[in-house]
Amino acid sequence: MFAKVFLTRQLPSQVMELLKPQVDLSYNTEDRVLSKTEIIEGLRGKKGLLCLLTDTIDAEVMDAAPDLKIIANYAVGFNNIDLAAAKARGIWVSNTPGVLTEATAELTMSLLLTTARRIVEADQFTRSGLWGGWGPLQYLGKEVHGSTLGIIGLGRIGKAVVKRARAFGMAIIYWNRTRLEIAEEKELGIRYFSKEEVLRQSDFVSLHLAYTAETHHLIDSAALAMMPTGSFLINTARGKIVDEKALVKALQSGHLGGAGLDVYEEEPRIHPALFQFPNVVLLPHLGSATLKTRTAMGLLAVENLLAGLQGNVPPNAVG
Repeated sequence: MFAKVFLTRQLPSQVMELLKPQVDLSYNTEDRVLSKTEIIEGLRGKKGLLCLLTDTIDAEVMDAAPDLKIIANYAVGFNNIDLAAAKARGIWVSNTPGVLTEATAELTMSLLLTTARRIVEADQFTRSGLWGGWGPLQYLGKEVHGSTLGIIGLGRIGKAVVKRARAFGMAIIYWNRTRLEIAEEKELGIRYFSKEEVLRQSDFVSLHLAYTAETHHLIDSAALAMMPTGSFLINTARGKIVDEKALVKALQSGHLGGAGLDVYEEEPRIHPALFQFPNVVLLPHLGSATLKTRTAMGLLAVENLLAGLQGNVPPNAVG
């Protein structure tokens, strides 16, 4: 008899085809985020949960399924799950690290280039029908080559961004809670500084940290004030790392040259003032949004799920 599993939202077809024959699957057939009440109802009587970063899985949700063995999160992050509550109930929690590194690094560079060269603004102007031909002062942007990129948080994705940024001739500095070995810094062609110095010296600051209590509002008004006038902030990590109210003020004052954002403090809500700035590029959390990567994430999540259901340690257990 197959174990009963609840999936909070449909995944790419290859993942669904792998999952369906191996479990007694119930899932959300609508392409939307479920409410907490809906998740609780869907989870009743289940032994496995395959959920998304948009789902809050707390003690109340877990208690709806006393036989729950595994919560397989379809994401690298897992701040949406109460790990202490899961541990207290003997429930495995897993994530999907590694497989979305390259896609997220690509999107980071896309945001950096798009904000630097004012691509969205220029595209909208061209489409408006107002363009009258080439002009020497039209949409002058920031040249990426020779600029300094400061990376805050140098894990898998941060290192992948380094490789791409080097190809564009950028000087790269970084801060990480744990400094790399000198040999690896030399191999990557990067220099280590304090977080404050990275902010002060960078034309572009790109965030690549996990969200924790320690990183909440790491980029606040004081941090933004350290950045050079005309510099750019890129965030493809987690929205709550940035104080959006402070970011809005830094943009309103003209201190920042722009921002490229893929994540937000209260997703899917976005601070309304951010829509007013033509020098801010706003994306709907697309970091891992390639078919190849989203499928790989799903296959890994299924592997974790099946291991937990069989009483084994999930390959990517986080708690």
